[in-house]
Amino acid sequence: MRAIFFGSPEAALPSLAGLLGAGHTVELVVTQPDRPSGRGRKLTAPPVKRFALERSIPVLQPERIRKDQAAFETIRDVQADLHVVVAYGQIIPASIIDLPRHHSINVHFSLLPKYRGACPVQWALLNGEERTGVTIFRLNEKMDEGEVLSTTETDIRAGENAGDLEDRLARLGVDLLLDTLTRIDTIVPVPQDHEKATLAPKIRKEDGIVDWTSEAVRVDRMVRAFTPRPSAYVLFKERRLILLKGTVLAGTKDDGAPGEVVAVHREGIEVRCGDQALYRIQRLQPENKGAMDAFAFSLNGRIRPKDVFMGRTGDDHSSRR
Repeated sequence: MRAIFFGSPEAALPSLAGLLGAGHTVELVVTQPDRPSGRGRKLTAPPVKRFALERSIPVLQPERIRKDQAAFETIRDVQADLHVVVAYGQIIPASIIDLPRHHSINVHFSLLPKYRGACPVQWALLNGEERTGVTIFRLNEKMDEGEVLSTTETDIRAGENAGDLEDRLARLGVDLLLDTLTRIDTIVPVPQDHEKATLAPKIRKEDGIVDWTSEAVRVDRMVRAFTPRPSAYVLFKERRLILLKGTVLAGTKDDGAPGEVVAVHREGIEVRCGDQALYRIQRLQPENKGAMDAFAFSLNGRIRPKDVFMGRTGDDHSSRR
């Protein structure tokens, strides 16, 4: 089958590679424009673009695909059998969606109609879901509202963060995509139940500051959901500390403020949460440094019980009782 692939991030690569490996021809890749990235704000190409160029696949990078007539004409002239969309990052207009004889299909990392939007994996973890999956649906101009062609489900594993879960869903999505393509002429699309829809809007970097007044389970969900991006963080001595991994411990009998360090030892740094339960930080990343074990950081940072990691519990960046 001759396809055009629409996608941008790392999570889209397994589907693109899977199409090629199964013998389908990708005539064109449509991806986001290069963007500044990293400390030096160097212009960086999306992973899908780099993958395509290495394989001599033509690449198109419209700034706004809905208003780009030249992009439309390039896509139209390919006369593809199918468009495959995986985490592209822009709303594709109906004029492009309806071009191929098999229309355009989207590989989405949730069990639609739950978690429509840009961050389905993160919101599933934030909300404590036990299961999630991949949905392949027929694209339309609305946000993830098209008719469903196929789904696959999986358990969310204990301690799994967004990066790990997204990688796993991306791999599951490949098998589902290839199976769907073998049956595409016989599949009867199923309309979504819009009354059961939930949203998964984009998560901003500033949303990542930890709220220590919440329950420890909620803190754990946030750290997992925001890892590796946009990251969950606290403030200590006017410096940002990104929390990468931790675990929930039983509550303590003594009273104390949310965000207070209760214990520091080789297993990590234990911090009090709003329900008096503890969140043990096991791995973190100091500002402008590499990731490290929390205990190693505590030695250099001279962290002791009664120190306070600030989140949304106060205005000062750090304090000592």
